[in-house]
Amino acid sequence: MSTKSPSKADLLRPIRETSTAYYVLVAVAAIAFGLFLLGWAYQLAEGMIVTGLGDWGTGGGVTWGVYIGAFIWWVGIAHGGIILSAAVRLLGMERYMPVARLAELLTIGALSAAGFYIIVHLGRPDRMVTSVVGHYHITVHASPLVWDVTVITAYFVLTATYLGLTLRYDISRLRDDLPDRYGPIYSLLTIGYSEREDEVIQRMVWWIALAIIIMAPLLLHGGVIPWLFAVIPSMPRWFGAVQGPQFLTIALTSAISGVILLSAAFRRAYDWDHIITDDVFRGLLLWLGFFCLLFLWLQLQQITASGFAPPIDLGIVWSATLADPIYLTAMSLVGLVLAYIFAQALRPSLFSKGRAIVCALAVLTATLLEKVLFVVEGMLHPSFEIYAATPGHYIPSLIEIASVTGTIGMVSLFFLLVAKVVPVLELHAIEHLQADHQEGRVDNHTNRQSASEDE
Repeated sequence: MSTKSPSKADLLRPIRETSTAYYVLVAVAAIAFGLFLLGWAYQLAEGMIVTGLGDWGTGGGVTWGVYIGAFIWWVGIAHGGIILSAAVRLLGMERYMPVARLAELLTIGALSAAGFYIIVHLGRPDRMVTSVVGHYHITVHASPLVWDVTVITAYFVLTATYLGLTLRYDISRLRDDLPDRYGPIYSLLTIGYSEREDEVIQRMVWWIALAIIIMAPLLLHGGVIPWLFAVIPSMPRWFGAVQGPQFLTIALTSAISGVILLSAAFRRAYDWDHIITDDVFRGLLLWLGFFCLLFLWLQLQQITASGFAPPIDLGIVWSATLADPIYLTAMSLVGLVLAYIFAQALRPSLFSKGRAIVCALAVLTATLLEKVLFVVEGMLHPSFEIYAATPGHYIPSLIEIASVTGTIGMVSLFFLLVAKVVPVLELHAIEHLQADHQEGRVDNHTNRQSASEDE
């Protein structure tokens, strides 16, 4: 246990201190995002043809590729992040209180990246309006994708409300120590605040957390989004009841990995070893291992069903999937991470924060590859044979690849900027750790006194 007691100064350090490394990170993230924006501008000028995503059919290829695969990946990270935070509050998982707000912020950032992908993939941003105005009865009224937009919007509102309510407590008590240049933001976040509302807010946050936990498997990444794929029988790679739990496990593995990376970055940058302790990383790794196991098990379910006297179309698509180096790479990465987590659970000396970071990066890479391949294989191997004479192929364009690094840069910029305005750790978490630290000191003092008396 660290001998250093957590304090409000720790909480305020990201807001007060700005290092050269911070500006370097802002520059790198901005360049990554800027390069993608340049690619998008080129796509807007020349059309979707520059990505090759318009070549389905007689031209081969697919209409959904990295854009939709990465969209699903970001949505999964977002949903898993808020599920983690909600579980901390709902189930009293006090060990993870220091990273709960990081998970909430990850949800906001990831949902923003996912929403941006929808705009990019439309080809022309004006279609966000023209496809609705005057064509509602054809597009919105008749499209199942409306449910996708609806649940993501609802999730964004729930998360923003959830985060805003918890920030009111922190900002009201830290206002004298926060910079005046952000005064209008703080005034807006704490409008109408009084200490009498604290108990009410805690109850509201609890109920929102309960709603999130219930919605996750029923409507969000375990429901509506996988249903949009799973109910299409002409796409054997997508069709099937397993997609709901499969999507949910991928969301949770991705989100936990994201929280591990964020926790490690903030701990290193602001000397938070005594707040985000090794014990937090050990716990997150164990949860990551559990959901990696479920992820691989559900993949095995699909492989088994597709390998034992399957329908012809299902056998074709899974033969192609199992022979694809991308799929084998993704499954190998998850398998290696699971093997390490199991080994370090048996032999704790194998644990290190660096290895936890490597595991998180490996899982995020694997889930991104799996989601992109899931989308592409579904498009390349449909049940109908209209284009059987021209089997297509798909190679991601540079613009699509830049979209992944660009949205990572976008989310990184979000965290770098938010960390300068509001606390990224909860004051409640600091107060809880202070109480634990003080209790530990009292216990140690009592034990020393008893030992002295015995002597």
